[in-house]
Order: sequence, then structure tokens, then C-alpha cells
Amino acid sequence: MAKKLSEMTLEELWQLFPINLVCHKAVWKENCLSESKDLKKYLPENSDVYHIGSTAIDNIMAKPIVDILVELDESNNLLEIAERLQKECGYIIMSVTDVRISLNKGYTENGYAEKVFHLHLQHKIGKREVYFCAYLNAYPEIAKEYENLKITLAEKYKYDRDAYTSAKSDFINKYTDIAIKEFN
Repeated sequence: MAKKLSEMTLEELWQLFPINLVCHKAVWKENCLSESKDLKKYLPENSDVYHIGSTAIDNIMAKPIVDILVELDESNNLLEIAERLQKECGYIIMSVTDVRISLNKGYTENGYAEKVFHLHLQHKIGKREVYFCAYLNAYPEIAKEYENLKITLAEKYKYDRDAYTSAKSDFINKYTDIAIKEFN
């Protein structure tokens, strides 16, 4: 009998879910829209929902995982909403900080499901990820630079998601700051 995900070490999880980049797929936007529609049934009315991450950037390779950002008014309790989404929508709470809760859906003991989502809940604090995606979609040559960085890092850190994510930070922060100045 296979181990449950909750019983696996981080290293075992990284082996089961390595970083594999695939060509951009139009279905990712459709999957995001469909999942967002389902999520909105369980979110406060004034929630803002965005498709973020590499699957939201046109024509670049990405992990086939759709990232969704949900921003909520300060009056909303993030943990209560995360627990509701866990119960009603099948998400698993992965990390909780003072400012953000991350949830996942589509991970199984046998690897990825057909549709995989990362959901990020936070109060309305600036939409940095939204600006980054908008900037790369507006500047395809910068998006290609990002893709090349991701390809290099995916080869180097195939089984270390934390190192992969960390190594992209300087690029992401640089262009997010530029995007905020340009689009605000």
C-alpha cells in the first residue's frame, strides 16, 4: 500500500512531484476560469480572483499547475475561508503564515491528477503576482528570458522545489517592481 501524502517526507514528495516544464497550453486559462467559478461559490462576494504564475503567461513553458490568487478584504478570516475551501472544494492547506495561506489540489499518492491547482489566499495587499504576469505578457522578450531561466533552474533543481522557487526570486522581484511602476 502506498504512503499517504501526509506521511511522506519533503524529499519523497519532491521525487513524486518533480519540476517538469511543458509547453504552454490554452486549456490552463479555461481550467482557471472553471475553478475560479467554483471557488466563488464559497468566497465572500468582494473577493478578487486572479490567474497568476507561469500558466498565466502566454507562450512560455510552465509546470502544469494553475496558480490562483484570491485577495480578500481585511475583515475576512483567511483560515476560516481556507478551511471552507478544504471542506467544500477538496483543497489541502499546505502552509499558513500571518499574511498568506497556500492550498493545493490535484496531488495524489500516484502523482499529479489531470488538473492541479495552487491556491493562494491573502488580504488585499498589492497583487504583485498579477503585475508580474501582466508585464511578461506585455513584453514577450522578457517572458522568454524568464522561460530560459526556468528551464535552466528546472534542470538544476528538478527534485528541490524550494531551491527552484528561491532561485527565480531576483528575476521576479526585479520585473514585478518595474511592472508596478509602469502599470500604476
